[in-house]
Amino acid sequence: MIQKKICLLGAFAVGKTSLVSRFVKSLYSDEYLTTVGVKVDKKTVTLGDQEISLIVWDLAGEDEFQKVRMDYLRGAAGYLLVADGTRLATLETARMLRQRVAEHVGDIPFVFIVNKNDLSAEWEIDDQAIADCQSAGWQVVKASAKTGEGIEEAFRQLAEKIC
Repeated sequence: MIQKKICLLGAFAVGKTSLVSRFVKSLYSDEYLTTVGVKVDKKTVTLGDQEISLIVWDLAGEDEFQKVRMDYLRGAAGYLLVADGTRLATLETARMLRQRVAEHVGDIPFVFIVNKNDLSAEWEIDDQAIADCQSAGWQVVKASAKTGEGIEEAFRQLAEKIC
């Protein structure tokens, strides 16, 4: 079985931990838990006739006070870049993180998740902003950790890119 390390990156409170919990355990909680450092989970996915064990590193959120430690990305085959659709500032954080990853570990595969699609009426990240990301070559998935929408798709797309 192939093992691949992937990371989740994004601003604080975009739903990274909730996305991982929904993907790995099919669970969702409204309770907000701050990730300190990194939390590691594992899930096996099947692509065609091959099983891939994804080692999922959920990294603490990025803000002006705490920077994501780029050394956590060492050895990662790819990453999920996460923004909260209801907070435009998280898109800017995602763009900045994308640039920092490219500078520190190179141009490794990633999928951009715009989370909280269950709150789409409250979104500040509009269709034009998403189209701009797609024009820049970003693969974008609208998802909701709460409903489960788009999560399997995002992780599967990343698994296909890294295998």
